[in-house]
Amino acid sequence: MALKVALAAGGTAGHINPALALAEELKRRGHEVSFYGQPNRLEATLVPEAGFDFFPTRISGFDRERPWTLISAFVRMTKAERAIGSHFQETGVPDVAVGFGAYVEMPLLRWCSRHDVPVVVHEQNSVPGLANKMCSGFARTLCLSLPEAMPAFEGRLSKDTKVVVTGNPVRRSVISATRADGRRAFGVPEDARMLLVFGGSLGAHHLNEALCEMKDELLSRKDLYVVHSTGKDDAEFVEKTLALTPEEKKRYQVKPYISNMGEALAAADCVISRAGASSIAEIAALAVPSLLIPYPKATADHQTTNAHYLVDAGAAHLLPDAEVETERFREEVLSLVDNAEERGAMRKAAEGLGQAHAAAALADEVERAAQAKA
Repeated sequence: MALKVALAAGGTAGHINPALALAEELKRRGHEVSFYGQPNRLEATLVPEAGFDFFPTRISGFDRERPWTLISAFVRMTKAERAIGSHFQETGVPDVAVGFGAYVEMPLLRWCSRHDVPVVVHEQNSVPGLANKMCSGFARTLCLSLPEAMPAFEGRLSKDTKVVVTGNPVRRSVISATRADGRRAFGVPEDARMLLVFGGSLGAHHLNEALCEMKDELLSRKDLYVVHSTGKDDAEFVEKTLALTPEEKKRYQVKPYISNMGEALAAADCVISRAGASSIAEIAALAVPSLLIPYPKATADHQTTNAHYLVDAGAAHLLPDAEVETERFREEVLSLVDNAEERGAMRKAAEGLGQAHAAAALADEVERAAQAKA
């Protein structure tokens, strides 16, 4: 039976892309999917681009340092719930609602819980955000990317809430990317080695500096190609610091941002990355051996916990951010690049995690939640 599924996700790509991955899987199964998000945030662009209906929801959180903002936040929440209820009167009530974190999910999930619509909550990170913790109390099913997130929900769930570790869904465009397509996209020969580096613009400057210092040593390996995504804030600095010759540019590519990350990961033999939830999910889904350098200022150091998902499985190495300027960084990078046998073992370990099936696992739980009501 075809279902009407309402999804709420917003704010960052880390919330939106897993929701889109689920939406793609549900659509493939014949279900109807609509999104609820803020009209001035990233979801308002990414969701329509992906071909899904988007209902704008205006809401804001409150500033914990200014408790009086809770009043205005509650007023906006109430208005948003009424708007969603009016919308459902016109379009029909959904069979199930799914929230992926951020305050934008709250009016949808609150309205649905009050009108006997099953609610599913998905948490991407090892340290849950406040919105998911608040909404978990009326979730029929709580789906986790990592089991380490479970303690944060203790005492918040109803006795009937089902808890399932599904993994973090990855979009089909990433999972379906092939090595051959990736190699063509980045101009890397099939028989060469490729190192992919991406740290994002937030807190990645000294990682970029450390890679720049290794340029000559990396390019001394004649079959090694480097694709270095610097973050837009650091691109000019990296280009000036590297001072690549035309010949070197053939094997060392500097990019502010990589839009086709699926092809980049599929093409890579190894990757150096931060440890955000989406990055971990994509690296695991494509089973790329990795060196993970968690962003140290992440809330409750959750990137380190995220990284252990791969590290503890034997699929990655972990290096604290404070050691990027040390000799250990150089040793870890060269070991990853040069040790083909170790990379093979890491790739096999990543494949064993089954991360590529996370979207299907989450879609199964959404269907079960809806069917349980019926």
